[in-house]
Amino acid sequence: MNDEVILKAKSVHEAWAFLRNCNAKDKNDAILKIAEKLNENREKILRANQKDVEIARKKGVRESLIDRLLLTDKRIDGMIEACEKISKLEDPVGEIIKSWIREDGLRISQIRVPIGPIGIIYESRPNVTIETSILALKSGNTVLLRGGSDAINSNISIVETMKKALSESKLPNNSIEFIENTDRKLVEKMLKLNQYLSLIVPRGGYGLIKFVVENSTIPVLETGVGNCHIYVDESANLEKSIGVIVNAKVQRPGTCNAVEKILVHKNIAKKFIPMIFNSLKENNVEVRGCERTVEIVNEIKVATEEDWRMEYLDLIIAIKIVDSVDEAIEHINKYSTTHSEAILTENYSNAKKFVESVDSAAVYVNASTRFTDGGEFGFGGEIGISTQRLHARGPVGLRELTTYKYVVLGDYHIRR
Repeated sequence: MNDEVILKAKSVHEAWAFLRNCNAKDKNDAILKIAEKLNENREKILRANQKDVEIARKKGVRESLIDRLLLTDKRIDGMIEACEKISKLEDPVGEIIKSWIREDGLRISQIRVPIGPIGIIYESRPNVTIETSILALKSGNTVLLRGGSDAINSNISIVETMKKALSESKLPNNSIEFIENTDRKLVEKMLKLNQYLSLIVPRGGYGLIKFVVENSTIPVLETGVGNCHIYVDESANLEKSIGVIVNAKVQRPGTCNAVEKILVHKNIAKKFIPMIFNSLKENNVEVRGCERTVEIVNEIKVATEEDWRMEYLDLIIAIKIVDSVDEAIEHINKYSTTHSEAILTENYSNAKKFVESVDSAAVYVNASTRFTDGGEFGFGGEIGISTQRLHARGPVGLRELTTYKYVVLGDYHIRR
């Protein structure tokens, strides 16, 4: 079984030699066939997922993480919808990014091409199996998937469904491969397969991403960890701010774009903190805070230094009072994971300063951090949220899964 990862990496590399030259119609037809098979195999996938959920509950996994694992009819409908949306998006492969002609008539063009076989290492969230696969196919890339043991039954069922769809399409059946062996040692082996894989994308918690970055000899696209902040400026509409914060924390607390920290301007703290505390308490959110916050609401637990750095992925949030927008920016740039940050304000100058000075992949003015998502951005889906600076940032969609090459057309030109 230890050779499984090598055999499947080699398999997706062989498939890529064909897939990278497939036309848009064949790729779209294959993606729509996947949607069709997802619908046909809905009950089978849900039964497999229920096994994973039952095992997780027996292990005492908290509900916010079980929510990441859980599939429902609605979430399968979402997978099908993602297939349909992505099939309608423009194919980026072959796009001429720019072209110019030198004085001697030599034409140079920069053309978008697939990256190559991509290794995806991820935890929970079986919908990732679909999203990453269909985005890769559409952009001309093959994928080697390595999901977590917590979703093993769900992922096997979904991959079987996709491979059956590919068998009825013009794309190679081995454009998608899944490593079924859950031995963690295989991850380390996967990270050394430069001869077969062009890129590694880890999707999961800090520990997984750190391990991949430190051990991979293949280029890594970092994604995921989200210690996200919302700063409530002294000019903010307080009632509307409560709605934004509750949405950002409560809608799906186990996601990387959920807000984890609230920064509140000192001039509104005495009025706003009791308001937001009561709204969060009504939604079963545990609130922690700085000493100044606790002085206003003594039910709030005192936050530690570790709290300011933590991604809770749970119904927990921490509040800090700041003296100015500059202090809020300084705090965010110190503790943020450069994922998503927001300012709630009616002051144009403060909004402008915040947007220009906060160093994160997505920066919002008067909106929930929960919008940092490929689907919400109009990408049809995402392979992850990149928190690095090269080569992609924010939701990674079709164009971010391509690179480019230069095509140079001459008339027997020689360099002088």
